[in-house]
Amino acid sequence: MDIAVFSDIHGNYVAFEQCVNYSLACNIHTFIFLGDYLGEFPYPQKTMELIYALKEKETCFFVRGNKEDYWISRRYDNNCEWKDGNSTVGALQYCYDHLTPKELDFFQSLSISQEIRFENISTILACHGSPNRNNEKMLPDDGPTKQLLRDCIYPYILCGHTHLQGVIKYGDKVVLNPGAVGVPLHSGGKAQFMILHQNMQEWSYEFISMDYDKRKVIQEMQESGLEKRAPYWTQVTKHLILTGEVSHGTVLAKAMHLCKVETGKSNWYNVPDPYWEKAIAELLT
Repeated sequence: MDIAVFSDIHGNYVAFEQCVNYSLACNIHTFIFLGDYLGEFPYPQKTMELIYALKEKETCFFVRGNKEDYWISRRYDNNCEWKDGNSTVGALQYCYDHLTPKELDFFQSLSISQEIRFENISTILACHGSPNRNNEKMLPDDGPTKQLLRDCIYPYILCGHTHLQGVIKYGDKVVLNPGAVGVPLHSGGKAQFMILHQNMQEWSYEFISMDYDKRKVIQEMQESGLEKRAPYWTQVTKHLILTGEVSHGTVLAKAMHLCKVETGKSNWYNVPDPYWEKAIAELLT
């Protein structure tokens, strides 16, 4: 048995479709999704259509990422402070505006972790961040990660969230991160995922990196109106898919710091665009 593992699609349906087609061509019919299905890219409904098609035809397992928590919270927040044209939250609002009750219900149905069992092979625990919190990073040589693995009963843990492909081994536990399909880090701009191969009663893994049509993605950012609704966030997205370097979180942290130094305060969801412009000038050039 082979299993394709996808994480952090973030709405990049062009990259996602390439990865799905590769998997199907390898005769893979079981898929594990580790969350953050939408976020940074135009036409989020196209990503969801691909997910629904796979869900209908193949064996699929899903967990909820931290991005899904944004959409769920927004659904019930009548006083939400998200604003169009604000680079921090403009992409969130754009995405939310394209969601239907079907998507929101689907996201709400997902748990943050899922035990996945197959006959005569080691059990897998799938999560987005960690089994405890979907916004917690599992990192090598990290004290909380080691403690979590000491307490965990599962030999294999799949996680995403960091956007970095990698393996953490601690005792008899193995943590596998497939990287990110949509906005991977340190990938040379290639989409990333992972294939698990059954090896007797254990799993082996194969990390995959694939190129895709980035020009199409960038063109759609412009024609969809996303670029106008989140101008500087979109600049970071473009740089990230082309180079694989400098995350949105890094640029946001810099913009928040610049804002706080000058004004004495800074809220992550409402950083004025001049500070984004300065942050981008320092970090992306």
